[in-house]
Amino acid sequence: MNILFDLLLLLLTFVYVFATILIPVQLKKRDKITKFQARKMVHLFAGLSILITPYFTTPWWAVLLASSMTILTFLSSKKSKVKQLRDLYDSIGEEAEEKAGYLQGPFHYCLSITILITLFVIIAPDQMYFPIAGILLMIISDTLASVIGKKYGKIKINIPWVNTTRTLEGSLAFFVSGFMLCFIAFMFLGVTNPITQIHISLEAALLYSLITSVLATIIELISPSTWDDLTVPILTTLIIFLITLI
Repeated sequence: MNILFDLLLLLLTFVYVFATILIPVQLKKRDKITKFQARKMVHLFAGLSILITPYFTTPWWAVLLASSMTILTFLSSKKSKVKQLRDLYDSIGEEAEEKAGYLQGPFHYCLSITILITLFVIIAPDQMYFPIAGILLMIISDTLASVIGKKYGKIKINIPWVNTTRTLEGSLAFFVSGFMLCFIAFMFLGVTNPITQIHISLEAALLYSLITSVLATIIELISPSTWDDLTVPILTTLIIFLITLI
């Protein structure tokens, strides 16, 4: 029964992920939304599938899901022989990815999820709130910071090695939303402990959330734009996890 449950959950998650990719692509092709909006929609909604991870009885299915998306984004390029993959690149590809020739940002995004989920399945499958908190920062806080920064950003932050100009308003949005998201992850999976996760106290959840959101904001601020989907979740998650071991 367990494997049937996992397979059904995997199938439903794949359907959800492909829907969150195909809908923005079709809207962009019909000029209903901009490329920026299509990219952020995929970034936000497809990534939320990570929340299903703790519900697999065998968490390796989550690794299969994440690695499949990693391969998909790597193969999505302007030179792909598969029309759907070319359409995906044309709909959400950025100018900064022209040189790479593939969806470098989304590839790093999926790769970071794959690395974190695989690592924690091996070393701490009962502490999935750490990678999920880090990944939620990348999924939601990064998207929110980008939107707020573009629309309301007035105070520019220029760092020489970062290709994209950051804004104070965007970074504040990242920190505030990051703290809230981390607290939700630690609270839901750690404090209330609805599944097979190690229980943590409310005080620990608050402290972990504060440290994680501060670390992520700093790392996001100093990371090159095409690499922050890789650096933010991985470095943030590993640092906070290592701190808890001290």
